[in-house]
Amino acid sequence: MTATHSQLAEAFNKDFDRTTWHDEALWFVRQKRDSAAYGIKEFQELRELASRIKEHTLSNLDKYLVSFEQNAIRNGVIVHWAMDAEEHNKIVLDILLKSNSKRIVKSKSMLTEECHLNPYLQKNGIEVVDTDLGEHIIQLRKEPPSHIVLPAIHLKKEDVGNTFHHHLGTPAHESDPQRLAEAARQHLREKFISSDAAISGVNFAVAETGSVVVCTNEGNADLGINFAKVHIACMGIEKIIPAWDHLGVFTRLLARSATGQSITTYTSHFTKPLEGATMHVVILDNGRTKQLGREDFRNSLKCIRCGACMNTCPVYRRSGGHSYNFTVPGPIGSILSPNLDLKKYSSLPFASTLCGSCTFVCPVKIDIHVQLYKWRQIIAEENILPVYKKWSMKIMATLLANPLLYDLGGKLARYVLRITPDRILNNNWLNSWAKARELPKPPKTSFKTWYIQSSKKK
Repeated sequence: MTATHSQLAEAFNKDFDRTTWHDEALWFVRQKRDSAAYGIKEFQELRELASRIKEHTLSNLDKYLVSFEQNAIRNGVIVHWAMDAEEHNKIVLDILLKSNSKRIVKSKSMLTEECHLNPYLQKNGIEVVDTDLGEHIIQLRKEPPSHIVLPAIHLKKEDVGNTFHHHLGTPAHESDPQRLAEAARQHLREKFISSDAAISGVNFAVAETGSVVVCTNEGNADLGINFAKVHIACMGIEKIIPAWDHLGVFTRLLARSATGQSITTYTSHFTKPLEGATMHVVILDNGRTKQLGREDFRNSLKCIRCGACMNTCPVYRRSGGHSYNFTVPGPIGSILSPNLDLKKYSSLPFASTLCGSCTFVCPVKIDIHVQLYKWRQIIAEENILPVYKKWSMKIMATLLANPLLYDLGGKLARYVLRITPDRILNNNWLNSWAKARELPKPPKTSFKTWYIQSSKKK
């Protein structure tokens, strides 16, 4: 049986210090986002424009995908189409085998994580090295990313030092970030030079020109692609934007929303193969057209993978990305995952306070908290709520619909609270709510009784 979000979050919360600094680190990134956003007066207009561009594109997705393919082929790019993760992985492997490529460098790509490409290629004798620093750290640790922009945000520098000591031979207990980064640089440089092929993600695909745009802060995508003789760019169908003129809207929003920068350090455009090399683009569906057909959830495909909703979410910050057990964690992942497997991910739409902060910071104005609530309704209708939650809600509905039962329940609750010692009420095992709170003293009467008595006095 798959562990629920609450079970995995409970495990993460056992390390109180780690939970605290994880929360603080992500809130620091959220504050940087606010500073960068408010630094340009037209930020809200950019959000609205980006949302409308995406809305238009999703409504004409077939047209723009065909246009992208035609222009990419005209540029000398080989275009492939994949229905699901299995087909995507087979296409990539076939390209590598035909080009006799055995050593692969890969820049950050959440889509290839979604498809579990790395283990698939490794099982077939292909060496795959993730070259983004955060991704490389978790690859060495054999862990999935816990964040789509900051994949190793759940780790401390001491954790990285121990990992590098075991895998890269750095001195024991080394924790200086600069020396650790230099060790990774030297290790990865050899991988770049000796690689046969490079795999990248795609941040944006421009239909008008057949170009793909890759945004990084480390330049690892550029190094990999320029050294290798084969470049494979893997993209979801939702990455399309109509025209070159639209790109600037999204690049101004992406970095500000993700890390609080005005723009990513490297915004690289790939339109045609390098001389003597080949370029492939693999376009993947994997449930996206199904989500497109869901009227209440199609807006989730506007996502540009900035991670802003994760950085602001009080639940994600205190539960860690691995507690979601899905490639894309946090609020946006909680509305994408049920589309793929409603039963397996049925706990994720409940991993939210519905405070709306995710919607507030989303650069393309996805109504994330509304969609979370709608998924909850579907889960209830499909009868896959946990038994205890289903029956507790039925009991509560009966109680709230019957004034006599409600009054009796209130009297009973006040009596029990008055006679129960504080040490029991505030026991963490019996009352986990009290971990960070103290129950107030119970009132002598209900609000209803007080209101009636006050009205009579008047």
